[in-house]
Amino acid sequence: MLQRCQGHIDRIGGHIIRRCVSTAIFEIRTTLGSLCVALSKLDNDFWLELDKNYVSVIQQRQQLYQKYGDSTLQALPGSELACKELMEMVLQFLCARYPMHFRLDTANVVLHNDILQTQTDLKTTAPMHVLLQNVPEDFAIMIRDPDTGIYSFRAGMIMSSLGWNLGSKIGSKLHEIHGDVPEYKDKMEFSMNRYFAKMPTDNPIQRGSWGLEIDRPLYMPPCEAYDAARRHQDSELTIDRLHLRVDWQTLRRLPLSAAIVFNFKGLFTPVTEFRDEPYIPSLILKVLKEGRRGIMEYKNTWHTEHVVVPALKEYEREQIEKGLVEKDWDPRTLDEAPFFPGWEEKWHRQQGF
Repeated sequence: MLQRCQGHIDRIGGHIIRRCVSTAIFEIRTTLGSLCVALSKLDNDFWLELDKNYVSVIQQRQQLYQKYGDSTLQALPGSELACKELMEMVLQFLCARYPMHFRLDTANVVLHNDILQTQTDLKTTAPMHVLLQNVPEDFAIMIRDPDTGIYSFRAGMIMSSLGWNLGSKIGSKLHEIHGDVPEYKDKMEFSMNRYFAKMPTDNPIQRGSWGLEIDRPLYMPPCEAYDAARRHQDSELTIDRLHLRVDWQTLRRLPLSAAIVFNFKGLFTPVTEFRDEPYIPSLILKVLKEGRRGIMEYKNTWHTEHVVVPALKEYEREQIEKGLVEKDWDPRTLDEAPFFPGWEEKWHRQQGF
């Protein structure tokens, strides 16, 4: 995969970020069916993908921090080593992966960001603020209590949460963070604790969490307005306002501090994009109609279903008529998972070549 992207760099030169569409937006389409932690190995070359929205997302995140402060970014006492280690790892990755855009002045300890035309003094800027100024992703650092062995949320930067925020979770233990997740205590808590305890440093993993959203909400703190919006179906809502939101997540252990780091970003795809993506409308329809009740209530898609279900049925009918999907096809995970047939051609087309 690195060779494929390197070809894009060679052909587009210094404009790669301005035109790039993240491959991650295609990777969730075929695996929507379960809340089970469906993990896969992370290709390290794609840990942090920058795309054409880089500048606007960085600006949006800085505005959110200015407005919400500690509700979006904190580092509790005892997290200093892990924060610094994470920052150094991220900057090493950016400078190696995107050398035409990021460079480190080791003599003066300054990061040069040639996309934003900024310089960040690493001697005087707190590690989480370095990430805020340069990386359009969320990070959550989990640190093990040496007495109990339980991991808790000790530092992070989260600006793409819906219905919750960092301020409501910081300091919480792993099981407390997931307290409202259906089936977590009965089916997932023990295995998650065991996984955290045994996770090696050389095996980062990834997964995707999805939802259906009106427009492109990146951050909504817990409030009555957020809950009320999901209890109402707007009769004037149109399909062009609906998006599949994917929180693409990775998980790794830091080698020095032994902290566990989540990082994730919210990616939005218009539902109308599924019209020419074989099998995808059928897969989403199956999940919406047959998904386990508790999980679907947690996903909270009801406020969109009066519009999205009829549209997906129409897309499914069109794909069958065009021969893109077999008439008697029984929806299942595709052979191409986590992608779909023809995804790469569409990805190239969206980047303009």
